Amino acid sequence: MNRRTFGTVAAAGTAGLSAFANQATSAAAPPFKLNYAPGFRHFVHSAGKDPLDQIQFMYDHGFRAIEDNGMMKKPPQLQQKIGDRLSALGMTMGVFVTGFGMNSQMLTSNIVGDKYRGKGISPNKKSVQAELKKMCEQSIETAKRVNARWTTIVLGAHNPNLNYEYQFANVVENLKFCAELMEPHGLIMVMEPLNYMNHPGVFLKTVAQAYTIAKAVGSPSCKILSDLYHEQIQNGNLINNIDRAWDEIAYFQVADVPGRKEPTTGEINYKNIFRHLHQKGYKGLIGMEHGISRSGIEGEQRLIQTYREVDSFKI
Repeated sequence: MNRRTFGTVAAAGTAGLSAFANQATSAAAPPFKLNYAPGFRHFVHSAGKDPLDQIQFMYDHGFRAIEDNGMMKKPPQLQQKIGDRLSALGMTMGVFVTGFGMNSQMLTSNIVGDKYRGKGISPNKKSVQAELKKMCEQSIETAKRVNARWTTIVLGAHNPNLNYEYQFANVVENLKFCAELMEPHGLIMVMEPLNYMNHPGVFLKTVAQAYTIAKAVGSPSCKILSDLYHEQIQNGNLINNIDRAWDEIAYFQVADVPGRKEPTTGEINYKNIFRHLHQKGYKGLIGMEHGISRSGIEGEQRLIQTYREVDSFKI
């Protein structure tokens, strides 16, 4: 279903859904105070599966950005169409993932592939740099098509057979190599710490840890993605930690805890957090890295209403 038929279908539902449908066919809703970025999973029932229709639907309801972890896996022709549509609407492309590998020890231990994980195999820096160069070049080409400034990276798995300090040094050296490739193109790698409950065994767990790495790399192309879902599980104290890492954070993502659904479904006071970001002058994106607590069009309607609620803080 595309957005042009959305009003007809929604009119058959409740009065609330009818009002929601009327909004889709009227002038675009005003933009939010902050720049929230939905993904292509959020409005499939309302706008259909066509990403171009979804982008238009997002714009019509006040969103001015998108993000898509799987952008690099889409055909180049579709990437270009997405970039062109975003540009025509004045929307911003958020993060996509450059796949160094969740379980890889390439960055931490200079090991290519998973075959020798945890077996103390000798590092192979030459092969690692060749692989990193290939991945970075693919990422740069994708970023050009969709006009992206940020790409998410995960640093892979901790190696129990190698001291943390050596792994830290390897990560810094490898990220410096990648940053040199990306800097001329204005592309920023944003390191995403992942919580130990959902992602046991990862090397990068906290924003504080990412902060030390970003400082050591010392490049404008190596910053932090602060996903507040992961940070709440790891540390809490969100506003204080945002302030402490502020100069190295280039991107935020959100989801509530527990459940990884939209704001207001869990324990995090996102209205206060968004007010704080606005007061600090944050102009970047806030990725909607979460599911939806209700199903179907009703759930998608509620999702938009929820973001209007948490975005209604007083300035």
